[in-house]
Amino acid sequence: MNRLSLFVRACLVGVCVLAAGAAQADRVKDLATLAAQRPNQLIGYGLVVGLQGTGDDASVPFTTQSMKAMLSQMGVRIDGPLTDFETAATVARVNIPNTAAVLVTADLPGFAKPGQRIDINVSAIGKASNLRGGSLIMTAMRGVDGEIYALAQGALTATGIDAGAAGSKVSIGVPTSARIPGGAIVERIVDTPFESAENVIYNIRESDFSTTAAIVNAINKKFGGDVAQAIDGVSVSVRAPKNLNQRVAFMSEIEALEITPGEPPARVVINSRTGTVVINRAVRVTAAAVSHGTISVAISATNEVSQPNAFAGGQTAAVQNADVQVAEPNKPMFLFQPGVELRQIVDAVNQVGATPSALIAILEALKSSGSLRAELVII
Repeated sequence: MNRLSLFVRACLVGVCVLAAGAAQADRVKDLATLAAQRPNQLIGYGLVVGLQGTGDDASVPFTTQSMKAMLSQMGVRIDGPLTDFETAATVARVNIPNTAAVLVTADLPGFAKPGQRIDINVSAIGKASNLRGGSLIMTAMRGVDGEIYALAQGALTATGIDAGAAGSKVSIGVPTSARIPGGAIVERIVDTPFESAENVIYNIRESDFSTTAAIVNAINKKFGGDVAQAIDGVSVSVRAPKNLNQRVAFMSEIEALEITPGEPPARVVINSRTGTVVINRAVRVTAAAVSHGTISVAISATNEVSQPNAFAGGQTAAVQNADVQVAEPNKPMFLFQPGVELRQIVDAVNQVGATPSALIAILEALKSSGSLRAELVII
């Protein structure tokens, strides 16, 4: 290797080391959230109209009831009881298949003010097969307390496709779910203690005492005294100015502070459906010897006919000959030294050519034997 190559390689190593060192520091806003800024979930029931015959039919009672109630509120009188209206829908005086009953859900962000728009999700709850091209009629979005916090309305954006003809059917995505970006307008403020509370609370996204202590130390080092105090491994209490302008500026400085979070717990996440395995860098393995092999058994059958010789007096009979072959590949055993890191684990498994399913089996066996120092999460 010439000097130029060595120099370039050394520079690359230096850049990687500097990048790794810089990547260890995270901002407070990326690690914690303000307790008063928590979102609130909203839900509502409404109707989607304008469908091309892909909505509910007259056998869905709540759709016909909702249609009658909506038309009555708009001054359209429908004589007779509800059963007459359902009969009218059945005989096509009202084209119910162009309408679908839906549930509307949304997350109301913290500090949301009246007049702001939020995104909503729309999902069919009746017999509708496709919501593409429909429009949501004004729907009240309520919180857990039953109060109306937003009003939703607008044209749906459905990415799912469901088409069929001549006995064939193609379905891409979920056509019975849709979204309306900015489809709801906030109508009510959610009261928060941010303006009146003497202390503000930060909640760490991942419970970790080391990260909590680092945030407290960084805030006290920046502003002095005992401005920040740790409540537990999740929450940090910060004494904030009473003046709102000063409080907002104070919070912006806290969010911009860079700290070094604590190391995450050792964890191995396995998705058994897709064969995906994720191992974080904190995983360690004690001394263990691993051998993984698959025994394959192949059975082949050959059907033949046994026919006696002429004048032998025997009978023709069917004979089945079976051939059984057992194959066991010669997989080498690999040894884990005490305290090996992620790179050594991956290299050792790759050397024996383990498939994702085999890797999952190896990790589960290591966990059962007590050699895997990590939490095994199977999703």
